[in-house]
Amino acid sequence: MMMKQEEITNSGESITTTEIAMSTTAVSPAIAPGRALRISLWVAQGLLFFAFASAGLVKLLTPIPELAAMMPWAGEYSPTFVHAIALIDLAGGIGILLPALTRIMPGLTLLAALGCTVLQVFAMIFHLSRGEAPVVPLNVVLLALAAFVLWGRARMAPILPRYA
Repeated sequence: MMMKQEEITNSGESITTTEIAMSTTAVSPAIAPGRALRISLWVAQGLLFFAFASAGLVKLLTPIPELAAMMPWAGEYSPTFVHAIALIDLAGGIGILLPALTRIMPGLTLLAALGCTVLQVFAMIFHLSRGEAPVVPLNVVLLALAAFVLWGRARMAPILPRYA
């Protein structure tokens, strides 16, 4: 509701008039901000699960010579290092979705989101130091999604444990 006052001077007299205008802006009850946030968080968690789990499985199951053709750095480091990164990716992907989905120890989702965020910061540093700047935008997107999940699940829409 908005009130508007005008002061009119007519031969020394002061007259005040008031108009009242009603706002016609309406909020759609179909999608409340809380629901939209929760849906966005689940979508982000699903995307992160797919990205990290698939990257982990590719690094884990593809022979190193074939993997080196796709990711040159994989041929320059020990297979143990490549497989360790694969397991970290896989754990991050599973951890970002499964605990929240099952509501069994959903706090692990926060730890996975934190781990994925830190991993992407280090991945950006790693790729930039190797002159692989074209890969960095993907790291930025994954970093943003992981940070969004970390923020959202920690502060705005936490998942309660199944037996709370």
